[in-house]
Amino acid sequence: KKKTMYITSLDIGTSQVKALVAEAGKGGKLSLIAAFKCPSSGIRKGEVSDINESVFSLKSVFENLFSLNKSALKNIFVNIGGANVKSHNSKGIVAVSRADNEISQDDIDRVIKASQAVKLSPNRMIIHTITREFIIDGIGDAREPLGMFGARLEVNSAVIDAPSQNYKNISKLIETLDGKISGLIYGPLAASRSTLTKIKKDLGAVLIDIGGGSTTMSVYEEGKLLHTAGFPIGSGHITNDLAIGLKCSVKLAEVFKIFFGNAVAKEISSKEKISPNDIEEKIGMEISELDKNFKSVVSRREVAEIIESRLTEIFEFVNNELKLISKNGRLPAGAVLCGGGAKMSSIVDLVKEELKLPAEIGFPDIGEIEIIDQNVSNEVNDPEFAVSLGLLLLAKDQWMRNNEWPISDKFSFINLKKIFKYFTP
Repeated sequence: KKKTMYITSLDIGTSQVKALVAEAGKGGKLSLIAAFKCPSSGIRKGEVSDINESVFSLKSVFENLFSLNKSALKNIFVNIGGANVKSHNSKGIVAVSRADNEISQDDIDRVIKASQAVKLSPNRMIIHTITREFIIDGIGDAREPLGMFGARLEVNSAVIDAPSQNYKNISKLIETLDGKISGLIYGPLAASRSTLTKIKKDLGAVLIDIGGGSTTMSVYEEGKLLHTAGFPIGSGHITNDLAIGLKCSVKLAEVFKIFFGNAVAKEISSKEKISPNDIEEKIGMEISELDKNFKSVVSRREVAEIIESRLTEIFEFVNNELKLISKNGRLPAGAVLCGGGAKMSSIVDLVKEELKLPAEIGFPDIGEIEIIDQNVSNEVNDPEFAVSLGLLLLAKDQWMRNNEWPISDKFSFINLKKIFKYFTP
């Protein structure tokens, strides 16, 4: 009897770790069988800052994976993120090698390699090269040049690089817990795989992923990735702002944010108040368990003002990046929001106002994966699962191309390049 193959996606965030496990079947079929999440620690701004602490916080997730099936630890697709990942535009040019000028796979591999010759400081490494378009004898927009004719082949690529230590820390973290990495993927690419439709990518859209410690964005147009960027601010900063502004503990500030928060202050009447009783009703326990000394009645509008000012700052960063590539206010499919921070009431109204674009919440598309358990489906149908579901879908894409599931024993960046043929326009 053939062993069942499992694919696991692992989204390691600043405030939460999320894991999805799928059974890999024939024809690239994936059946989602489990979803786990737990609070994370030892992660700051989307990067591992303390290995021992993060090993400790990931332990429960890995124990769950092990008890499900120990081979669920053998094929892990994990995100790499944080504000220090950078993307650059790069070009490669080669002469076509065959005498009859027919373009071979070897020419394509050489031109992509040529586009990777970017000057990086010694402590950074390329994690993805994403092909935007091929140009044959000066004529652009060739999607798949194999078998076409020309004397000179060029490529425009997006090269995404990260600090080498980010990669080494994630690898060490997962190996310490007896896991094996099959793919390391930049978070925004995974999130856009699960939340942006082909139509949105063609028309032009920006995906904004608001995590606990950082926010990332990716911009698509004509089906191509135009730009990515990350900022070291996330929804955890809103919680900290509330703790300072309301003079309460961080745990209580989180309750104010989740249960009483709003992204647009003017929508809230200045008469609305939040009493300690209101809080206890919402959380079903005594307020003293979250903050021993807190007795105040708080203005709900003040809570909204604090939230709005921090979110406005995040969207200013996004807009500045859009200005850099002359796309501010110019993306017909608008802004799509995902990540835990996207669940704030009225955030869509704030984005429309700040970015002058249509906006919506991005729910991951679970249509491509078979769901066995309705409870798992309900849990995953949530903007904060955009990255973890996207990681599974990218694993599936790799299968569809190579006709084999990735085998983690041979894990290397050479194998990873194959995954990213998916991003070829």
